[in-house]
Amino acid sequence: MRLFVAIQLSDEMKKAAVETLHVLKKKGITGNYVPTQNLHLTLAFIGETDDPGAVKDALKGVPLKPFRMTFSDMGNFGDLLWIGVKGNQGLSGTAKAVRDALDGAGIEYDRKKFAPHITVIRKASGSWKGIPAPKGDMMVKKISLMKSTNKDGKHVYAEVAAFG
Repeated sequence: MRLFVAIQLSDEMKKAAVETLHVLKKKGITGNYVPTQNLHLTLAFIGETDDPGAVKDALKGVPLKPFRMTFSDMGNFGDLLWIGVKGNQGLSGTAKAVRDALDGAGIEYDRKKFAPHITVIRKASGSWKGIPAPKGDMMVKKISLMKSTNKDGKHVYAEVAAFG
């Protein structure tokens, strides 16, 4: 089972992101646009595991104090276009607590430095410079263990468990 730990976006934040995606499409930006239902912020990417129960057990102990999450800017990692999220103690503390819990349980995950963002287009092509980031914020009250499956060549994400 392919797993990751994420913050799911509120409907209002998804709507703001999608409005920006429409602007990008009108400006001729091509690529693989992330479907609305898949928009999220990844705290830790675990990947393939045969023991989702161990991951759930590890995450049960993660402390979560509600915090505000706000869109900040837009950027890219190569041809991957993203909407940034303002860093804050609640967000960075939660990401660290998730990773510490996974470490404590001996669960492997992608150890790239945490850079808070929401992937919106993969294999993006065209100039998105000058297009403003969406405006949006939400209170984060839970984190989700998500699974990713491939259905007809498309990624489908589903919540396995919620914590918080």
